[in-house]
Amino acid sequence: MVREGWGERRPATDAEARAVASEVRLRILRLCLDRPLTNREIAVRLDRNPATVLHHVRTLVGTGFLVAEPERRGARGAREVPYRATGRSWQLDWSGVPAADRDPMLAAFLAEVAVVGEQRLRSTRLGLRLSVERRREFEAELHALLDRWAQQPSDEDGDRWSLYLGLHPEE
Repeated sequence: MVREGWGERRPATDAEARAVASEVRLRILRLCLDRPLTNREIAVRLDRNPATVLHHVRTLVGTGFLVAEPERRGARGAREVPYRATGRSWQLDWSGVPAADRDPMLAAFLAEVAVVGEQRLRSTRLGLRLSVERRREFEAELHALLDRWAQQPSDEDGDRWSLYLGLHPEE
């Protein structure tokens, strides 16, 4: 099933930009992309305090990046609320958001690689020399490819993969 409501990217609001300006919040979104997780499950996977994680979860819910699924009962009968990522962050244009001291997307990627180990990282680099017009064309083509794959349903029996893409000018 293709995700509904996908279309042109729009600029991120200030609240949305603040919500994803955190490595931890970006990692939460990735963890909850394919299946809903409870606050406790997220805290265990991130090796973080559940109260701290709940603060991040509430921020992501408040900005529409996470949604609460129907509550369920845990192993000991406790009430649990699983959360699922909406994919909304992919639909936003982050180009107008001022750069922070450290890119939270890069920080999240590096933290995730640290968990699985660099030996499992598949990476490549490409140097280009492009005019402004051709760089925009390249970015549009690349984003169209990524959009197509982002809208695909997950393979239930598939392995989970993450992709980080960074484009920077050279000095």
